[in-house]
Amino acid sequence: MSQTPADVLKLIRDEEIKMIDLKFVDLPGVWQHCTFYYDQIDESSFEVGVPFDGSSIRGWKAINESDMMMVPDASTAWIDPFMQEKTLSLICSIKEPRTGEWYSRDPRSLAAKAVEFLKGTGIGNEAYFGPEPEFFVFDDVRFDQKENQSYYYVDSIEGRWNSGREEAGGNLGNKPRYKEGYFPVAPTDTLQDMRTEMLLTMAECGVPIEKHHHEVATGGQNELGFRFDSLVKTADNVMIYKYCIKNVAKKYGRTVTFMPKPLFNDNGSGMHTHQSIWKDGQPLFWGDGYANLSKTALHYIGGLLRHAPAILALSNPTTNSYKRLVPGFEAPVNLVFSQGNRSAAIRIPLSGSNPKAKRLEFRCPDATCNPYLAFAAMLCAGIDGIKNEIDPGQPLDKDIYDLSPEELSSIPSTPASLEASLEALESDRAFLTDTGVFTEEFLENWIAYKLDNEVNPMRLRPHPYEFALYYDV
Repeated sequence: MSQTPADVLKLIRDEEIKMIDLKFVDLPGVWQHCTFYYDQIDESSFEVGVPFDGSSIRGWKAINESDMMMVPDASTAWIDPFMQEKTLSLICSIKEPRTGEWYSRDPRSLAAKAVEFLKGTGIGNEAYFGPEPEFFVFDDVRFDQKENQSYYYVDSIEGRWNSGREEAGGNLGNKPRYKEGYFPVAPTDTLQDMRTEMLLTMAECGVPIEKHHHEVATGGQNELGFRFDSLVKTADNVMIYKYCIKNVAKKYGRTVTFMPKPLFNDNGSGMHTHQSIWKDGQPLFWGDGYANLSKTALHYIGGLLRHAPAILALSNPTTNSYKRLVPGFEAPVNLVFSQGNRSAAIRIPLSGSNPKAKRLEFRCPDATCNPYLAFAAMLCAGIDGIKNEIDPGQPLDKDIYDLSPEELSSIPSTPASLEASLEALESDRAFLTDTGVFTEEFLENWIAYKLDNEVNPMRLRPHPYEFALYYDV
């Protein structure tokens, strides 16, 4: 909306805006915010920042060093459509007040460092990312975990499991079959109008929109599409995307989850991520190699494939992520690349003869990731591939799910658990730390946070299915 601090302050005056909402992302990837009366924001706020207590933010400061500064980015200004009082939203990065330096654990600042690293290599001066986050819309969700019980329950009017349910006004039977939700028209697709409102609301917030549609799974799986952009801007847009989708769904009395695998025995939700590097306005991935790829693009793919197990600790950072990454549900568990083959971890979209459209699609990530960290890690891996001319191997243009066990045995696969991905990150991190983008301290903190708050707590708790397996032994 506005590009400079002066533009933002003029907008506040012209529109008589009284409230300014400052948003920033925490370590796991969830937006936090604080709302200020307009006269608390001036030109210095965009340079020095606005103070807040960082000790209560997950994975950040201790109580004895908790003062932090939110620094709003003037180029991110947009009117928040979900506030009753007209409110201007600004996305912030975080500074250390003692040094004036960008905080090393701030994901947005880290992502900006990745772009600066790219420029410093001389390889390119812009990295473009185009993610495709998928999600489920449910009508009801309940879950609990206690010493003597554990359960979850989700429901959707579209769920195939409800084909025999008595419903108000009669059950009309329009329930997408399992794995057949891509993409029928109404009345089977009941979410058209909601998705349209989600898409148009995103546009109001400055996200360059493209399309929306139902996704493969039953029970309300969907996807909205928006245009690619630079790395940090795209990560900002992912956060706006999630914010708009969840709040529009709430208006309809529905709830949204970006969990990769909320339903057993149907497709999960990923975030396929398109990416390319440009230099001086020219695309670097177009060439005369396989699928019209340049050597630069092939080496970038080599870097992604070599470091994929470690990348997944950041791009697929939840225990639930690995319930999606299993064979048989269109999930990219095999670390190979292919032209147009959606069963490969890296797909080269069939984009025609336009060099500017040439890109690769890394299909492993999901939307539980912190997009700033995930995109930065992918870029660092790709740059490592380019600098070291890493060979991605031969493309695989067969349907990987139809290969024999002998053929599959020679294909590397994704880690089977978050713990395994964290172990990979523990042993393969130089491609992140040698850049100066990720620090050793950041990665140690990330690994410890994930082990202490997710992996180990899951180990301690009985799973409901274990009762079905073992209760009568």
